[in-house]
Amino acid sequence: MSTMELLNIEPVELKFPFELKKQISCSLQLSNKTESHVAFKVKTTNPKKYCVRPNTGIVLPRSTCDVIVTMQAQKEAPPDMQCKDKFLLQSIVASPDATPKDITAEMFVKAEGRVVEECKLRVIYVSPPQPPSPVAEGSEEGASPKAPLLDNGNSNASEHEDANRNKEEEEEDEDTNMNFLLILCRLHEHLLKLMTNLQR
Repeated sequence: MSTMELLNIEPVELKFPFELKKQISCSLQLSNKTESHVAFKVKTTNPKKYCVRPNTGIVLPRSTCDVIVTMQAQKEAPPDMQCKDKFLLQSIVASPDATPKDITAEMFVKAEGRVVEECKLRVIYVSPPQPPSPVAEGSEEGASPKAPLLDNGNSNASEHEDANRNKEEEEEDEDTNMNFLLILCRLHEHLLKLMTNLQR
């Protein structure tokens, strides 16, 4: 936090979780600890890269104001994730009846009898928060379906074995029936021969 006579600024470093092709925002809080109306203006060394809302305004006595700084989506990462961009926040005492529309650039020009407080803010790129690694979860999730697959495989194999066993039993039954029929035929022929011999 930067403590000046007119405004307290927090934080004094604009930390952006840098990601390619993604618009990123961070906020500043301006606190007016005085009994005066304080006008402020935010400047940057790279105005095309950043959007500041509001970039000018008035902080009422004993109140706060939030400023949102948005970095436009970047196509390339800077070398070593270092950023040389800077911001300058200027503040002056404003008249009690002043409104944001009354703020002009000339109000922040240093001149005799005019106190312009300045606070420099630097930009820092930080790595975005990393999501938890899906490897462990993936392996567990991948392992869980394998169990039923194995179970299904075993059940299919047992069903196949049962089917083969039933088929073999049916074939054995058919063989037994055929043998029984052959025996009956032979007995019938034998009985016929006996009856023919008896008739003679």
